[in-house]
Amino acid sequence: MTDRESVIRILRYVDVSPKELTKPRGSHTDVSETVQGILDAVRREGDAALFRFTERFDRVKLDSLAVSDEEWESGLKQADPAFLRILEDANERITRYHEQQRRQNYAITGKDGVVLGKVFRPIEKVGMYVPNGTAPYPSTVLMDIVPARIAGCEEIIMVSPPGRDGRLPPSILAAARVAGITRIFKVGGAQAIGALAYGTESIPKVYKIIGPGNAYVSEAKKQVHGLVSTDTVAGPSEVLIVAEGDNDPRVLAADMLAQAEHDPDASAMLVTGSTALAEAVAAELKEQLAVLPRREIAEQSIRNNGLIILTDGRMETALEIANLVAPEHLELCVDEPMQYLGLVRNAGSIFLGRWSPEPLGDYMAGPNHTLPTGGSARFSSPLSVDDFMTASQFTYYTREALQDIAPSIVRFAAEESLQGHARSILSRFPEKGETV
Repeated sequence: MTDRESVIRILRYVDVSPKELTKPRGSHTDVSETVQGILDAVRREGDAALFRFTERFDRVKLDSLAVSDEEWESGLKQADPAFLRILEDANERITRYHEQQRRQNYAITGKDGVVLGKVFRPIEKVGMYVPNGTAPYPSTVLMDIVPARIAGCEEIIMVSPPGRDGRLPPSILAAARVAGITRIFKVGGAQAIGALAYGTESIPKVYKIIGPGNAYVSEAKKQVHGLVSTDTVAGPSEVLIVAEGDNDPRVLAADMLAQAEHDPDASAMLVTGSTALAEAVAAELKEQLAVLPRREIAEQSIRNNGLIILTDGRMETALEIANLVAPEHLELCVDEPMQYLGLVRNAGSIFLGRWSPEPLGDYMAGPNHTLPTGGSARFSSPLSVDDFMTASQFTYYTREALQDIAPSIVRFAAEESLQGHARSILSRFPEKGETV
């Protein structure tokens, strides 16, 4: 590196190992025993445990877990009217995008009256966890609830930890109202996941739990998975930017810091074939960090997980790196991004061109911002309407159709030494005896 005080490493691609690009990030503290104790208490004691843990962890003593009508009205009155209009606009955009994901039942009719098909149904009861730690996240409320609403889920329960005043932020309540939520409970952490999984006197048991959270929330979702369905465990936020050499380094540095300010474990990477751009971005990062309100968080993220990678200048090389990392967010800051879209195999959300920065997707574009992290984009997808649906496949055969295919079924059963399977078929044709 040319600047010994640079906050980020600049490495040539030949010096970067795949292990470095795919290293796990985030807290490695073992919280499993603590979480197990919390879940056990919630299962045994119900609301009493929730009140106790809320007082212990959130340092607030509640009289009621549910957001009351008075709290709703008070919070909505405090919400900024201008921001409320923005929430309504975002809700409309997110809704319009996700409505295209609606599933259609289908049936295929074959010869002899055979009918095969699939029926899609919404999950009846779902729980939404909305974090409320260092900052409120009304965008998460919209992104998680809209696809569930479009799917047709009958009961959507939201949980979120209260502030020291025992209330939820007006922006969270406003987003919930815009999204169509009417039942919110003031509880967070592993205990909230337990309440949704087991049910308590106040909080109903649900069939699926989604939403990001800290290590305790993530571990709780792991431990209740199977009893209920859960989404993928969200890791630290990440962005990988592929940039041509004529990009504005000020803009690229800002895009990297937009991710870095989330969490000390967040990751921001830049891949470029230009040494001059790499060095300029490194300098910009240092300057912009000096005035960033969340400097301490962002600087730790950039120093520990940030990386600028110099390539041979070929887009194929840059996208080879991107596919290896499988980032949550991938920005293609190039002149003709559409021609490279087909080369991207592994990415949660792809931002095409220089005028499609990642924060656009966080708030207003419409595609979901709940995305696979930690390389899981190799096998996982963004949150969608599908995540709130179940499906049943169906088969209808006539006597004639079954008789036609019966010899093949009997032969298959014999191959697997499952004579009962064969008899199930043969018993329907007694006139043929032991053969069909």
